Amino acid sequence: MPRQTVAEQFVDILVRAGVQRLYGVVGDSLNPVVDAIRRHSGIDWIQVRHEEAAAFAAGAEAQLTGRLAACAGSCGPGNLHLINGLYDAHRSMAPVLALASHIPSSEIGTTFFQETHPDRLFAECSHYSELIASTRQMPRVLQTAIQHAVGQSGVAVVSLPGDIAAEPAPERAYEHALVTARPSVRPGDAEIDTLARMIDEAATVTLFCGSGTAGAHAEVMEFADRIKSPVGHALRGKEWIQYNNPFDVGMSGLLGYGAAYEATHECDLLILLGTDFPYNAFLPDDVKIVQVDVRPEHLGRRCTLDLAVWGDVRETLRCLIPKVTPKTDRRFLDRMLKKHADALEGVVKAYTRKVEKHTPIHPEFVASVLDEEAADDAVFTVDTGMCNVWAARYLSPNGRRRVIGSFSHGSMANALPQAIGAQFLDRGRQVVSMSGDGGFTMLMGDFLTLVQYDLPVKVVLFNNSSLGMVELEMLVSGLPSYGTTNRNPDFAALARAAGAHGVRVEKPKQLRGALREAFDHKGPALVDVVTDPNALSIPPKISAEMVSGFALSAGKIVLEGGVGRMLQMARSNLRNIPRM
Repeated sequence: MPRQTVAEQFVDILVRAGVQRLYGVVGDSLNPVVDAIRRHSGIDWIQVRHEEAAAFAAGAEAQLTGRLAACAGSCGPGNLHLINGLYDAHRSMAPVLALASHIPSSEIGTTFFQETHPDRLFAECSHYSELIASTRQMPRVLQTAIQHAVGQSGVAVVSLPGDIAAEPAPERAYEHALVTARPSVRPGDAEIDTLARMIDEAATVTLFCGSGTAGAHAEVMEFADRIKSPVGHALRGKEWIQYNNPFDVGMSGLLGYGAAYEATHECDLLILLGTDFPYNAFLPDDVKIVQVDVRPEHLGRRCTLDLAVWGDVRETLRCLIPKVTPKTDRRFLDRMLKKHADALEGVVKAYTRKVEKHTPIHPEFVASVLDEEAADDAVFTVDTGMCNVWAARYLSPNGRRRVIGSFSHGSMANALPQAIGAQFLDRGRQVVSMSGDGGFTMLMGDFLTLVQYDLPVKVVLFNNSSLGMVELEMLVSGLPSYGTTNRNPDFAALARAAGAHGVRVEKPKQLRGALREAFDHKGPALVDVVTDPNALSIPPKISAEMVSGFALSAGKIVLEGGVGRMLQMARSNLRNIPRM
């Protein structure tokens, strides 16, 4: 019986690690691996139109499941296309294994056709990037890569020359049990005791939550109730912490709203829970700050800490709650809840007047109707730019919905390929790509991937024929907008020509029906909504320092607008305030 090839061994190990799909574009150096996949019943080759889409799709799959996902690119230009999606996955802490196939091993170092050095190129966007230069390195290098990706929650890259992939695997190869899940981490008793003492000594405490609160909703709510704390969140914390939250004071940061900024600045003690919030201009410098994070390298890199606590948020709170003396004074909490409701009342009116007659359509109106019509367990993938604003302010989390975006890397064109990865996980779950026309057209070729695999992704296209966020950046700098206008086709007609459902919406009264029609359609669908390019956004608190590097409008014309159903929740929370 013929011995297994290195490619077959490679594929077997991926399957053993739980990988069900390998996203990529075929090419000669990849042929041995792709052929091994063809003959293996436990894994599928997913053909995309651009390798960048492959990396984004794998990253989305890994973010949604927490399990290892994989992508591949052929030698030279092929694997180079992976790099942007891999940066995004790495910064999103998504466990992704990337196969960067390589030129023939005998030609490495000779400036051969399509030669690059992928083991060097991907070093900055991975925890591990190594070249397999000999069959004797298999399977140890691949197993080590998998354990880096899973154990450190990020990207690992294996470079494999095509000729080595085709060779027989070594006999009696060293294989071991794979690590495919992360353990829980709890802080030491000394840190828990110190934090409990700081909380007891503080008259007022605010919690600010990020994506590290995933799976800890119940513990955060119990903790907030015990210490009578307002709870704010960053964008990546929204889906995990905002729903069923009687302590909610909104979101801080560049897309912020409500009273989160005030709550973090007017407390005695600010506790950052599972957040690597990058905008230190929105963090206070005159209150005590504690940070809890499972990644020790995150501790203290955004602001000066009075205490750094290394641990999972859930495990930390489980240890901490019994040691904290319950607080009875909720005046600070109630004042912040009132500020939050008042702030939302003040801005919501801008987009509730005559919106059903306004053309071009307000994008806020589109996001609001989409939030109402989408399924309760929908997965939303969100393009970078103004779509981030509308998602942050209008999508209502409920504990079942998921929201994926390039929230840490900030790449354009992420929504459509991320929707591909999300939909492959579960064809029966509604997946909605909130795409801007700039991002959509950048990787528009992979709309054909939806058609090829009959993936029922629904693309809702916010089509303002411009790079809206870039225009705002120019406005802030005092520059006239230039090079930001897109001359767009009828995207719905393009979708229909490709074999998908497509409808164009130019009037507000057409919107709800068009969305329902798309959601009812069994296959891929695109709703091309012509939106107002003049709709702007601004955070609730602005300083000259905050303006740097971000789009802030010079005038507040349309600005501060809309927060969707969050106002209803804020009003509901106010009813919990005791009447004196």
